[in-house]
Amino acid sequence: MDVFIVGGGPAGLAAAIALRREGMTVVVADGERPPIDKPCGEGLMPDSRAAAAKLGLQISESDGYPFRGIRFQTAHHSVEADFLRGCGIGVRRTLLHLALIRAAERAGVEMRWGSPVSLNSAIHAQWIIGADGASSLVRRWAGLDAATARSHRFARRQHFAVAPWSDHVEIHWAQGCQAYVTPVAPNEICLALISRSQDLRLADGLRHFPALAARLRKGSEASRERGSVTGTVRLRTVARGNVALIGDASGSVDAIAGEGICLSFRQAEVLAKALAKGDLSLYNREHPRLARRARLMANVMLQLDRGRFVRHCAMGLLSAQPSVFRHLIEAHTQPV
Repeated sequence: MDVFIVGGGPAGLAAAIALRREGMTVVVADGERPPIDKPCGEGLMPDSRAAAAKLGLQISESDGYPFRGIRFQTAHHSVEADFLRGCGIGVRRTLLHLALIRAAERAGVEMRWGSPVSLNSAIHAQWIIGADGASSLVRRWAGLDAATARSHRFARRQHFAVAPWSDHVEIHWAQGCQAYVTPVAPNEICLALISRSQDLRLADGLRHFPALAARLRKGSEASRERGSVTGTVRLRTVARGNVALIGDASGSVDAIAGEGICLSFRQAEVLAKALAKGDLSLYNREHPRLARRARLMANVMLQLDRGRFVRHCAMGLLSAQPSVFRHLIEAHTQPV
């Protein structure tokens, strides 16, 4: 085979689809069976949808719930902006995974579910791609663990059976945490809570957002609470020899930027072109550029997380000058 991909999540499947479009034979192996879930905000911005479309993946609005912008909310200020190009869509992670699987099957990718790959597994392929997440075994095996930056925060996610009250993704800010509300169906929202505390559960976090908690009490829990680690990891290099990394295995941007899936789709395109030319140095050079805008946005937003005074001043400015917020959202969601 030409390429063996370890990990059948969105990053691995996106890479497989892009590689098949370059005419390569591709096998994807994963120890789990689909659909594979992962706690996340479940919102795809317009640039994410554009990146998915380049891979031939169309997310139907019947599979989720469209949203037309972003709203920042604190106890004293609120500011919102609509996207200038298209709309985003909230979609359950499991439905997104199944859509990617269907696209990979149509492309002719061989998938081996329930087939864990260990460090001792013999892999006979010209190229090996690690798409096995933030704790990547492939990354460790290839000696690519060296990082220039690491920081971590903690996320919780749960769905609630309540009709969306807004056609915007809402980010609610409080001291030490943010609550993301994404509509994912006509009668369901996804709530994600991100903080620096490993022990902060959703019920405790919602005490910081009484108005949001009151809305959620009108519905019922539609899924169990799940947790994960998010943060920034920047590797020194993402490819060596015949091994390349993609998705969270190749580093990550704090989930506050909402760009994880989009980055994986963009990386898949660049990686496929590099492998088609037989030159992974192309991928090593382009990989940092792909994440530059998302890292900048994450850094800006994390400043709002660091102190009440900074957040109050910044939100006061944005609510008084909404055009500044609009330009910020436009720059963040512009397709590459």
